[in-house]
Formats: sequence, structure tokens, C-alpha cells
Amino acid sequence: MKYYIIAGEASGDLHGSNLMKALQKIDVNAEFRFWGGDLMQAVNNSLVKHYKDLAFMGFIEVVMNLRTITKNLAFCKKDIEQYNPDTIIFIDYPGFNLRIAKWAKQKGYKTHYYISPQIWAWKENRIKDIKRDVDHMHVILPFEKEFYEDKHNYPVNFVGHPLIDAIGARQQVDEYSFRAEHELNKKPIIALLPGSRKQEIKKMLSVMLSVVDDFPGYQFIIAGAPSQDYSFYEPFITNNNVSFISNRTYDLLSVSYAALVTSGTATLETALFKVPEVVCYKGSWLSYQIGKRLVKHIKYISLVNLIMDKEVVTELIQDDFNTKRLKQELKIILDDYQRVKFFLNYYDLEKKLGGKGASNKTAELIFKSLN
Repeated sequence: MKYYIIAGEASGDLHGSNLMKALQKIDVNAEFRFWGGDLMQAVNNSLVKHYKDLAFMGFIEVVMNLRTITKNLAFCKKDIEQYNPDTIIFIDYPGFNLRIAKWAKQKGYKTHYYISPQIWAWKENRIKDIKRDVDHMHVILPFEKEFYEDKHNYPVNFVGHPLIDAIGARQQVDEYSFRAEHELNKKPIIALLPGSRKQEIKKMLSVMLSVVDDFPGYQFIIAGAPSQDYSFYEPFITNNNVSFISNRTYDLLSVSYAALVTSGTATLETALFKVPEVVCYKGSWLSYQIGKRLVKHIKYISLVNLIMDKEVVTELIQDDFNTKRLKQELKIILDDYQRVKFFLNYYDLEKKLGGKGASNKTAELIFKSLN
């Protein structure tokens, strides 16, 4: 079978790569063409566009890049027609993917969506487009199945969360060797995960680094995104107690004592590594004001709290994300008593996510639908 896959972000690249591996196991004739990143390219060399050229954050940034987005949409449609796949697989990235899905349905292509757009948070009216244009939806959060089926009468497949597989399949790192490799001292590590896009890194990292001098007994390590070069981070690193490690986020989390994490998939990854965290978010003023008015019925922004339906991790959003509050919350998660509560909640979280096998389940459903 010929599969055309579109992933527009780092998390989509990770899940896309594991889905491709799973498809190869059950379809010996599997052929791929895809939009993604380095991880997908390591599975197959048919990369069309890298996600680092696609990711635009916030309303203002999208408007400023409308011409580029329009060109990418036109190019994608032409590329799909030339490749003529047996199915198109969309991975999250809804602003782009739902537009392609509408066109693809009109052209008669079979469509699968793996990792649902978060329409339960905002733009719920997209359900009309999904029901019309997506043949099969594969969801990874337990409450999404109820949302789609009970509220909107649209059958979906809950396959579990692929992060459990991705983390479980990784090669374990030896902490002593990891510290030696990166010339780290013996102090406990506080990981800084400022995001993957330049716009968000600029907003997040300076505030995260502002608390470094208040915690001399720890070392702070920036987790560099694979889409950004060290030269971009270098101007931020002015303290001797701050180090930088690129493209080794999972290894870093596996040896970390605590973490400051930008809202997104990384909050869930950090929880699955059982690392106490503070969740942070700050966007442009206008983007935040627009978003706040669109997202009215969601109590939390982090996946950890949304899945657990309670505040397991503290969320510092917009004006609350400042040096004073961050210092206070970091002190709390370094306290031994508070850490025990984190660990207990994290184990419950993992149970709710449905266990291992998300990539294999999704691959089997896709392959079965084509036969």
C-alpha cells in the first residue's frame, strides 16, 4: 500500500515515525511519502517538507505567514495527486490538515486522522468538517471517545496514547555516563523545556532562566529542540549554572529531578517520566486575549490536568508566568512531601491512558480498512 502522511510538528514527527514502523510490520509492501521530520525520515527517506518550515504559533504569526501557508497547501495537493496514495493519514496539525482533508475527500481519497484536533477545547464546530471529510478517526485521550461518540454521534477508535510506547521503547540511559558525556556536575538536574518554535522559546526561556540564581544547589539544563540550532539559544545562556543539551529530551528527563515545561505535549512526556513539573505558558497579548475568549469551557491547559480532571501540576499562564511565581512553585515541587503526591498521581495518569500498543493498534486499523 502507498501511504501519504502529514505531520506538522515535532510531536507528530515522533508519532508518525512509530506509526510508519508499525505499518511496515503488517504491510511488507508499504510505501511512504510524508511531511514530518528527522524521526520519520530515519524510517523512510521520502520526506517532502520538514515541520520546521511549517510551524507557526498563535493567531498573529499565522496571519503574517498566510502566503507561505497557502503555497504549502497548493503544493501538498499537487504532490498527493502525483503520488496517488491508497490513503492519506493526518497527524494532528488541524489548521493545515483539515483543509487538505476536505480537498482529499472531494477527490475520492481514503482518509485517516491519527491524534485528533483538540476540538473539545476550541473550534468545536470543526466536528462538521471531520464528520464529512475524515473516514476514520483514531483518538489517543480517553475522554475524546466520549466527546465524539456521545456528544456528536461520530464513531472513533480509542487506541491509547503513543507516548507510552515511545518512552517504553527508548534505550535506557545510564545517568553516570550521561553526566560524563555532557560534562555535568553532581547537582540534581532541573530540566527546562521552553518549546520547539522560536516565538515561544523567546517568550519562555528568559523567565525560566530568571530563577537560576535562587537555586544554587541544582543545575539547570535547557532541552534544545531538534528544529533549532545552538546559536539560537546561546544568547540566553549567561549563567555558569546553566547547560544546554540538544535533541536528547527523553534522556534528560530520565535523569531530571524536576522540570519547568512549556504547555503542550511535553507536559505529558514529563509526567510519564515521573518528573515533578511546573507548566508554563505565555503568548503574545493579542493571541492570548483571542484564545481566552475562544476557549471558555476548559479548566486547564496542560494534558496532565485535563486527563486527570484535577490540578495535578501547577499552571502558570500569561501574567502568572513571572519570576516570583515560578520561584515559589519550583520550591514546592522540590519538597519531598509534594513529590510523593506527584508520583502517585502520575501512576494513576498512566493507567487512564490505556496502556501500550497505540501505534500497532492504529496501523492495524488503517491496514484493515484498506483491505
